[in-house]
Amino acid sequence: MLFRFILSRLGSAAILAVGIILVSFVLTALLPGDAATSRLGERAAGNPEIVAAVRARYGLDQPLYVQFFIYLGNLLRGDLGTSIRTQKPVLSDLAQFGPASAELAIVATIVAVIVGVGLGIVASLRANGLVDQALRVVSLGGVSIPIFWLALIAVYVFSTLNRVFPSSGRLNPGQTPPSQVTGMYTLDSLLAGDLTLFASAISHLILPALVLSAPMIGLLLRFTRSSMLEVLGNEYVRAAEAKGLPRHTVILRHVLRGALVPVITVLGTAFASLLAGTVLVEQIFGWPGIGAYAFRSASNLDLPAIVGVTLFVAIVYITVNLIVDFLYGIIDPRIRRA
Repeated sequence: MLFRFILSRLGSAAILAVGIILVSFVLTALLPGDAATSRLGERAAGNPEIVAAVRARYGLDQPLYVQFFIYLGNLLRGDLGTSIRTQKPVLSDLAQFGPASAELAIVATIVAVIVGVGLGIVASLRANGLVDQALRVVSLGGVSIPIFWLALIAVYVFSTLNRVFPSSGRLNPGQTPPSQVTGMYTLDSLLAGDLTLFASAISHLILPALVLSAPMIGLLLRFTRSSMLEVLGNEYVRAAEAKGLPRHTVILRHVLRGALVPVITVLGTAFASLLAGTVLVEQIFGWPGIGAYAFRSASNLDLPAIVGVTLFVAIVYITVNLIVDFLYGIIDPRIRRA
């Protein structure tokens, strides 16, 4: 049963991935302009022989279906093309900027889970009381406040006025990044045993991570509260309490587990969006992640990079949703039979 469940989810993910690749290729092919001349400078683009050579090199002189199979073959080899702006392979750029976004997203998600789920549990156990009302206001504020405005306020208060945290970058000026193992400076500095570099990386990471976690905290608080209240009204919960089980055992073992499915759904979607890159926050904090890379690529009409980022985002969402599906099956075995 479990093997069939996993196999069906992997098959669905593979079909979705192929569909996204096909759509991205078709949309790219339908864009106005010549893909060959976009790879050349203004003078070279005016030379028909050079343009013809470029078209032949990249298979752009072939029928559309042949171009798709060439494109698919390149993807299977990890070739996403060369960025027009950086003149580097797009895969290399994604490997450079992706870990920065991953580091930021992971820390923001950890903070959001601890605070949001914890406050959601407290709110459900104090339903309609003063604490619950206050936490619902906090939740509404976290969801409603524009994240770019919150980022600007955070920079002004904690960097400009009080200088508690650095305002931009991943390390202090003059510091050399640690030897790349994961691309995450906090983890790589620990692996290198450099606590000074680790402290610098953490100090730069805290403020943008807290800003990004704010809307997630609001969402998780609301969904945890509503899910907990729904489960608390079930018969098996009252039966567990009637058997004399301690309150904390009933909450953690029975209620929280039953309430986790919708919470994990929200958490997976929110984490994927963070990992895919939050453009405005990364721009405000000068964070060299996928969001900032996508913004600069779009500003320069760097088509290979834009397509590469699109595929990266799609893979992130597919992977996260696949993990969420697996967690569903672990938390609630009934889902495996669906």
